[in-house]
Amino acid sequence: MSFNATRPTLLAAPGVAWLVALMVVPCLLVLSYAFFERGVWGGVEYTFTLENFARVADPLYAKIFLNSARIALTATVVAILIAYPAAYAISRAPRMSQPILLFFAVLPFWSNYLIRTYAWIVLLNREGLINNLLRSLGYTGEPLSMLYTESAVITGLVYNYLPFVILAIYSTLSRLNPELMEASRDLGAGPVRTFLRVTLPLTLPGVAAGGVFVFVLSIGNFVTPALLGGGRFQMVGNLVYDQFLTANDWPFGAALGAALILTMIVLLLLQARATAHASGERKGEAAQ
Repeated sequence: MSFNATRPTLLAAPGVAWLVALMVVPCLLVLSYAFFERGVWGGVEYTFTLENFARVADPLYAKIFLNSARIALTATVVAILIAYPAAYAISRAPRMSQPILLFFAVLPFWSNYLIRTYAWIVLLNREGLINNLLRSLGYTGEPLSMLYTESAVITGLVYNYLPFVILAIYSTLSRLNPELMEASRDLGAGPVRTFLRVTLPLTLPGVAAGGVFVFVLSIGNFVTPALLGGGRFQMVGNLVYDQFLTANDWPFGAALGAALILTMIVLLLLQARATAHASGERKGEAAQ
């Protein structure tokens, strides 16, 4: 076997080894805890059981899963609705200006996640900047209670993950062939119809990628619900966190984590299959 044939494997080996050692092995270790019992004083007692997975299906925890999915889905939809116009505007800006606009889009990533989340506490609390601004404009009613609400949690999730969606959609918009839009206009389609029949379908892979990214990160998030929700909104991430660090029930926390990971894998596979199906349909239409 020649060196050229093995070079891709050699180049990928350090990255693969890093992922296996620091992601795959820890995940498998945590997953293995789900098959054991909780010790009398916490920790893990190495007696095989499937009770932890049965507890995951309990209506109480199933409700938390569904509530987490609803909040994550809401954040995903809002992020897409905000990100698509922003990405579209960036892609239509002069080419020299696009890097600058993308720089501003990802600028929040220059600060720590916790700092960005605490900034929303400063904005939303009853003595925060928004309420003070309303008072300065003549508002005399009770201060708005925006913090420690579900809306605050969704706002924080959207803000923290919005740049990922902008970049995902921009990457597909920037690769679109302008001649397709010109051909649509030449055939008599207006701007709206061109967007709905040409631009939007061709950019759905980017929309799906960004949406799945936000959903996956949001449903397992525990920092934002804890800080902006004030502990009033229990999500799966908070539940897993509490089992490991508060209840000291590692086996049940591992079972919850395994269920969350499995859910994410299924969603990613469905998204990949839907994208591939849509791509196949477009190729078939093009061939006809």
